[in-house]
Amino acid sequence: MFTDNLKEILFEHLQHTVQLFNVDPITSNKAFIYLVSVYSEPSRYYHTLQHIHSVLTTIDTLKTSVQDLPSVQLAAWFHDIVYDTHASDNEEKSAEYAAIFLKKLAIPNSTITKIQNLILCTKNHQADDIDSQVLLDADLAILAADTVQYQEYAKAIRQEYAWVPETEYITGRRQVLERFLQRKSIYFTPLMLESAEELARLNISTELKQDLHKTERK
Repeated sequence: MFTDNLKEILFEHLQHTVQLFNVDPITSNKAFIYLVSVYSEPSRYYHTLQHIHSVLTTIDTLKTSVQDLPSVQLAAWFHDIVYDTHASDNEEKSAEYAAIFLKKLAIPNSTITKIQNLILCTKNHQADDIDSQVLLDADLAILAADTVQYQEYAKAIRQEYAWVPETEYITGRRQVLERFLQRKSIYFTPLMLESAEELARLNISTELKQDLHKTERK
């Protein structure tokens, strides 16, 4: 359940960010209300406002490394604005959506382009620069959550793909997780490498073993 307290925190966070671009409070309030409605769609179980809050919190933790913090923060708000589990172009559509939305807020074109590029980096989780590294690490911070949180995350992802048959889902999910394990490192920033890499790999390996047991029982 997304509490009113967390909603208030997110509201203040967005207000602070857009005020840097001289967006008036009334306009930013309308923008927030709309963002809340999108991230509260009933088809979303993981890619919700709670996820946005978690990403923004991690970005704040890593912000000393960031070159363009407002762009990274706005990219966090819009990187999952379009989320359809039947589609394969969510990142491209989210980037397009962000451009249209942010132009209405009179955000500079150069900033919008930067935000779009950051969003597109989340498609294959390949970083172009330190700002994209921070956004990607924040997006994947859930992989290093404690056991209970990680299980809740995995369950929520499954709910978002409820239309996929179990065996097919396990196969696809396994492919995604194994790609992370095959990388030299899951995280990019020194802080996440030191504090989260080992636990993320342990969580992923544990989920893969559990899925293997499910398959063997069938």
